[in-house]
Amino acid sequence: MDPAHPTIRPRRLRRTALLRSLVRENTLEKNDLIFPMFVCPGKKVRNEIPSMPGNFQFSVDTLLGELENVCNLGISAIILFGLPEKKDPQGSQAYSPKGPVPQAFRAIKKEKLPLICIADVCLCEYTSHGHCGLVQGDEILNDPTLPLLAKTSVTLADAGADMIAPSDMMDGRVAAIRAALNKTGHDNIAILSYAAKYASAFYGPFREAADSAPQFGDRRSYQMDPANGREALKEVALDIEEGADLVMVKPALPYLDILYQVRQRFDIPVAAYHVSGEFSAIMAAGLRGWLDVQRAMMESLVAIKRAGADFILTYYAKQAAQSIDQGWFR
Repeated sequence: MDPAHPTIRPRRLRRTALLRSLVRENTLEKNDLIFPMFVCPGKKVRNEIPSMPGNFQFSVDTLLGELENVCNLGISAIILFGLPEKKDPQGSQAYSPKGPVPQAFRAIKKEKLPLICIADVCLCEYTSHGHCGLVQGDEILNDPTLPLLAKTSVTLADAGADMIAPSDMMDGRVAAIRAALNKTGHDNIAILSYAAKYASAFYGPFREAADSAPQFGDRRSYQMDPANGREALKEVALDIEEGADLVMVKPALPYLDILYQVRQRFDIPVAAYHVSGEFSAIMAAGLRGWLDVQRAMMESLVAIKRAGADFILTYYAKQAAQSIDQGWFR
């Protein structure tokens, strides 16, 4: 072989956009995207979240208007997080039929919007202490929290949720929720478990958006240690055994190795959550001219797909859908 004229030339297949498209191994489709949204009490509320440009807290009436845009973009799934009128130590607004998320689901179903409605299930947005379970002293109680998570799940299913997504990381919560759903006639409601949810610094902007920062301590006694990998596989296996229909890795980009291992190990749909801090970091760098937001966004989302995600929860869902329409992958 003449070193000056290589025979094997991978660049041959990168020469044009059409050639690159022909041999592309992974791509991103609109039906891969789930849009996380925040719903709050009141009317005509549309408050932009300072740390998450382009994302808002909506009252139910303005949420419906925004969802028309979401549907027109071809996004078919949303997950809702609620901000209650009041908080208490038990997080009672989480399982109240009059809470913001049940009201939103009922309105969406009444309007017959073509959306998969996913309900995040956790107490942190609703408790006065900001933790994901009941508290005694400095301890977050596991078993006494489970009936409240189950009650919340039934309330949301009654309101029209198509899927329940517990994010609290209490041991045994999937089994408790599955039993409660089955007992109340919601056998067909799927459970998307936040199975491998890490105690991550990347949740910061979300805590502003959902007003869910803990009032003392942190969440490391129930969310996973970022240093652990094998434990994530154990958590996923337990949740599947308890009845999870789909599982999630959260956050996405710092844990692509975990996502890949989960995809290889388990024959079940796998999600990844491209969380608020990942979104905001790209946006902040883009606003300073340090990187191209659209390219960084699409590169990140494709990396998550390449690692094994069947679908992605991302605050970039609308922008990504527009990029797909613009022929980003061509």
